[in-house]
Amino acid sequence: MMGRVMLLAVGTLLLLLPSSYGQFPRACSSAEVLQSKECCPAWSGDGSPCGEVSGRGACQDVVLSNSSVGPQFPFSGIDDRENWPIVFYNRTCQCVGNFMGFNCGDCKFGYTGPNCTVRKVMVRKEIYRMSTAEKDKFIAYLNLAKRTISTDYVIATGTYAQMGNGTNPLFADINVYDLFVWIHYYASRDAFLEGDQVWRNIDFAHEAPAFLPWHRFYLLHWEQQIQKITGDEDFTIPFWDWRDAQQCDICSDEFFGGTHPTSTVLLSPASFFSSWQIVCSQPEEYNRLRIVCNGTSEGPLLRSPGRHDRNRTPRLPTSADVEACLSMANYDTGLMDRTANFSFRNTLEGFTIPQSGIANSSQSNMHNSLHVYLNGSMSLVQGSANDPIFVLHHTFVDSLFEQWLRRHRPTLDVFPEANAPIGHNRGYNMVPFIPLYTNGEFFAPSRDLGYDYDYLAEAGSFEDFLTPYLEQARQIWQWLLGAAVVGGLLTAVMAVLAGLVCRKKRRPTTEETQPLLMEAEDYHSTYQSNL
Repeated sequence: MMGRVMLLAVGTLLLLLPSSYGQFPRACSSAEVLQSKECCPAWSGDGSPCGEVSGRGACQDVVLSNSSVGPQFPFSGIDDRENWPIVFYNRTCQCVGNFMGFNCGDCKFGYTGPNCTVRKVMVRKEIYRMSTAEKDKFIAYLNLAKRTISTDYVIATGTYAQMGNGTNPLFADINVYDLFVWIHYYASRDAFLEGDQVWRNIDFAHEAPAFLPWHRFYLLHWEQQIQKITGDEDFTIPFWDWRDAQQCDICSDEFFGGTHPTSTVLLSPASFFSSWQIVCSQPEEYNRLRIVCNGTSEGPLLRSPGRHDRNRTPRLPTSADVEACLSMANYDTGLMDRTANFSFRNTLEGFTIPQSGIANSSQSNMHNSLHVYLNGSMSLVQGSANDPIFVLHHTFVDSLFEQWLRRHRPTLDVFPEANAPIGHNRGYNMVPFIPLYTNGEFFAPSRDLGYDYDYLAEAGSFEDFLTPYLEQARQIWQWLLGAAVVGGLLTAVMAVLAGLVCRKKRRPTTEETQPLLMEAEDYHSTYQSNL
């Protein structure tokens, strides 16, 4: 009862609050701006574009990566997402210091305060470690984001060509939650070719190196905007640790909705989520009509956990699967797509067998297995974010990415600069975000971005202290071994010389030589322990 009261109370509040973070700023959706190709809205704090008067940023030309891309998309100039966002805008706000946002009005992740100078690191919790009040609040925030129209952002409902190259803007309002559903759809939708053809082997957020940094950025934006629309600056996204899970324990009315008593695909009417309508879930229809998802409702949220294709996904990931994945030293390999072998990214995404690291198109493992297992809305890539479990699932995937970063401590050079599938090179601007950020900027430790995970924060302090020294020792182990051998020989020689000297000074009795031998053994043992 208290949870329902909280939902209604927060709902009333949210309807009165300004909204969210997304793709096209409303201020940049007019014909005038589209034809000028300059998206540099004014910051309300000083009224200047990009807050330039206050030193927050400036309107500058978009910088594009000129690195070559892989062969998966053998076209040029046919899709609005190529060289993002140059088709729509060639000038945007470039923020400086700790400022960010489409008008430089926000603080970078990990900073707060009126001038964005206060460092802040948030901790994301496992859903079962949250208090009842925290869990109810999270569900309330989800429901209210679903019912709050964004005042700052709109979504594109057509291609730039369909907009008459900017003369006829095609944009629509959307609520805060569905805004992020649309973003996920837009990044992964098929490309329209000439005539009535489409190209399916294109995805700016999946099946290639940017999968992990793209979703890291996506979740941070999602988290930040929930903080903004609720006024709760301490809110963090929870995660669902699905290692060794035998079933979907969070698929209950207490959490994210149980199964309907008379249907295997609908949610229980006792769940708040049973009233949710989904969007962007009909890709074949969009392709047939050659349209972009316009955010209109397409039916109820669907979920059918465990009633999936067990030949594709026999079980959910185990702790052993996770450990095998984390042990892979290479971030990505080969063509850097779903065929990559011995690739940490491809294994975590779920296109390889964790224990072998070999790609297998007939199996869905790790991240992919959860989407297959939950069935329904979650099983479609473009519309999977409709299910609120999507957020908890991807947050845990992000925590595994963070574990890998801490274990292997890769340099930025590990992330490919060139020859990845389109959209996935290190310097490519992530689609479809404004402000602009590159993939490489979020190939970074979570604490640098202002957040941590409860189970990593608890176990990480001693490990973080030792890791740099262990890594140095790994790199010079041959020299350490040689030093140990030489040290042992020198010790033995010194022991022999000392024994000879002592024999000259003492009577050669058994009682006197025995303590000398024990001293030599004790010293050698201590030396090994120190090493």
